[in-house]
Amino acid sequence: MATSHDHRLSSRLHLPHRTTSAPRPTIDGTTPDTVAGSPAIAAVRTTDVAVGGLRVLLGFVFLWAFLDKTFGLGYATASGKGWIDGGSPTKGFLSHVDVGPMAGTLRGWAGEPWADWLFMLGLLGIGVALILGIGLRLAAVAGTAMMALMWIAEWPPAKHLDSGKATSSTNPFTDYHVIYAISLIALAAIAVGSRLGLGALWARLPIVRDHRWLL
Repeated sequence: MATSHDHRLSSRLHLPHRTTSAPRPTIDGTTPDTVAGSPAIAAVRTTDVAVGGLRVLLGFVFLWAFLDKTFGLGYATASGKGWIDGGSPTKGFLSHVDVGPMAGTLRGWAGEPWADWLFMLGLLGIGVALILGIGLRLAAVAGTAMMALMWIAEWPPAKHLDSGKATSSTNPFTDYHVIYAISLIALAAIAVGSRLGLGALWARLPIVRDHRWLL
């Protein structure tokens, strides 16, 4: 038979129900698991590293192209033929376009100062944006437009050039230009600037808060 002492002891030992607030979503919309050491938090960290690594490596592709074409580092651009040496970043590629619906137009753009500046500023801007994790939406738009033009210039659907020589195309649609463009769009869509980058700080800037297309 329970006594009044037992009831008092029971009420002392009774712990009130504790409520926990839902974790706040991160800048990219994901909700992190707050339990340390859980499989979920480990998975998020692995994803962050993987996606952040993709962003940085893809950014280095664009940035390196800018540096090589500017200074003639001896890879795609021979030493002494860089942009600072008077060379044209677009002439070598566009002047040899010999296939596709825009072949004549693209050859006409080869070596034009406006084409050189747009191309080089695009490479620099996209590369820096991806590596730092800022302005990914602008980078995706600019990068996709650039990749589309380069895809048209190479025109993978063609098996032969206008001269009859084989194009060496290995796929009628998908090549590295398409892969790069899709990767840029995917990175911008999931807002990975906060992953191993400066995206979270960038998103707090007043101008970015007022103009979300700058994310």
